[in-house]
Amino acid sequence: MRLTKFYLPTLRQAPSDCDTVSAKLMFRAGMIRKLSSGIYEWLPLGLRVLKKVEQIIREEMDKIGGLEVWLPHLLPKEPWVETGRWYVYGDELFRLKDRKGAEFCLSPTAEEIITSLVRNELRSYRQLPVMFYQFGTKFRDEIRPRFGVIRAKEFYMKDAYSFHKDETDAEEYYTKVVDAYSKIFKRCGLKFLIVEATTGPIGGKFSHEFMVVRTNNTANSSQSKNIPEIAGEETIVYCSYCNYAANIEKAECSYEISQNIQPEKLPLEEVYTPNKKTVEEVSLFLNEPPEKFIKTLVYVEPLPENKNVHNVYVVLVRGDYEINETKLKEKLGVHNIILADNNLVEQIFNVPVGFLGPINLAVVNISVVNKYFLVADRSVEYIVNGISGANKKDFHIKNINIYRDFSPDIIEDLRNITLSDPCPKCKSKSLKFSKGIEVGHTFKLGTKYSKSMNATFLDENGKEQFYVMGCYGIGVSRIVAAAIEQSYDEDGIIWYPTIAPFSVYLLPIDYKDKEIKHTTDKIYDILTKNNIEVLFDDRDERPGVKFKDADLIGCPIRITVSKKTLPDNVELYIRKTKQTKMVTHQDIVKEITATIELLKQI
Repeated sequence: MRLTKFYLPTLRQAPSDCDTVSAKLMFRAGMIRKLSSGIYEWLPLGLRVLKKVEQIIREEMDKIGGLEVWLPHLLPKEPWVETGRWYVYGDELFRLKDRKGAEFCLSPTAEEIITSLVRNELRSYRQLPVMFYQFGTKFRDEIRPRFGVIRAKEFYMKDAYSFHKDETDAEEYYTKVVDAYSKIFKRCGLKFLIVEATTGPIGGKFSHEFMVVRTNNTANSSQSKNIPEIAGEETIVYCSYCNYAANIEKAECSYEISQNIQPEKLPLEEVYTPNKKTVEEVSLFLNEPPEKFIKTLVYVEPLPENKNVHNVYVVLVRGDYEINETKLKEKLGVHNIILADNNLVEQIFNVPVGFLGPINLAVVNISVVNKYFLVADRSVEYIVNGISGANKKDFHIKNINIYRDFSPDIIEDLRNITLSDPCPKCKSKSLKFSKGIEVGHTFKLGTKYSKSMNATFLDENGKEQFYVMGCYGIGVSRIVAAAIEQSYDEDGIIWYPTIAPFSVYLLPIDYKDKEIKHTTDKIYDILTKNNIEVLFDDRDERPGVKFKDADLIGCPIRITVSKKTLPDNVELYIRKTKQTKMVTHQDIVKEITATIELLKQI
């Protein structure tokens, strides 16, 4: 491709609102432009990368028996009502009506639609297992689009859905997909972790995320000793001793009883704590460590039929820990739960925030409360002679002990794991945190959707059974950004060969010079005939501009044609290693091919 015939609007500076390296470089390299917040236009260079990623995914999905389909982006309301997700998916769901008043949504995912298709088409166990996949645009009304194409309102992804006759078959196929995903990300040159994850609004029995991290180790690097942060909003916890890795929302906490002699449980003591509301303030005032405190939080679940009436959950956790709201929702079996504001807390309990505690806490305004539950994180079970609010202004109570002084309705693991916790798997003190970008997510759905939509097949005995399902997503556009986040320098992008927009950047120093022009044209013809993708910079520009654009775009190899090396040689420059060598015209195809293969191993 001659650059004079290619649309490549590179920029010296990225727009000021770009908040990640990948977003800045994608703008500067002429890959994307922003139409609106969270909505991007993909230009020719960016689309070449996107389509290469898509093709890698397609090849690996086909290898495990996937069948490609094309499902609508505009989805009717009715299947979503069947599963109940029309009401629980939240504000991220784009909803609209047609001219007749029928309600639709723009597809954020396709579980309902694919299940509707299969229940009407596949009726026998002999047709199972089957997996359908598609590439398509998805829509989510993000409250805060950011990180360029990593978290956008409109994005490109591959989603796949498998249907099985039983749990065993579903789990065997799930393993095949996980293996295929690992091959995909390795082929794209990504370094990643496979981590345990929550199922979120998609639901199901268990799930795993494929998280891109910054590391120099091998792709499946869950045993990495040092994983520096990468631009991403997901936090991963992993063990540097064993192979445990999980999204922090999913990571289980260990609770071990101390072998030390437990202190005597002392009588309750009310203490005056004027204007001291937070754990930090009271801890300093009473000269007691935060781990002795029982922090009291109030969460509410508004009722769908009356937003002014709530199910109320008073949640207790050790003073130096934080509640994990994803765990809380999962353990309580609720979808829409929020931390109550100060006014609502006082309205319910007539106690100022900061002075709440578990002893004799009572609802005083029953008009706004449907149900009330006292919920505790397991850390509270191990607090002896703890401290919490006295349920009146400016007072706290010392020497609180669970079961003697209060009894929770629910006790579960509800907190965020910390670096001081033991590994949930091997119990070593080797946990580390890292930021990561989710590029893939697999779900074992079970019968969640087939039951709610009455999707059945006839088994070997002629009896109706519900399909057992799996769901598997890959963020195609996210992979492009993640690859840049993992591989760049101060000059620009460094593409992995399999997803580079072009393998070679052909750069004549002065294309007007007859000898340079003759040699460059000859090389261009040779590379093109040998199916080597080459971007030929035939512009009438200064050499400095060409070199800067070449580095910015990040093609794996640059071939420079200049008077210094002619007539016999040209310069081959490797973008990743910054190595150069002289090659002859006759050897150029062999040298490029060998270099590309070498770069795939790095």
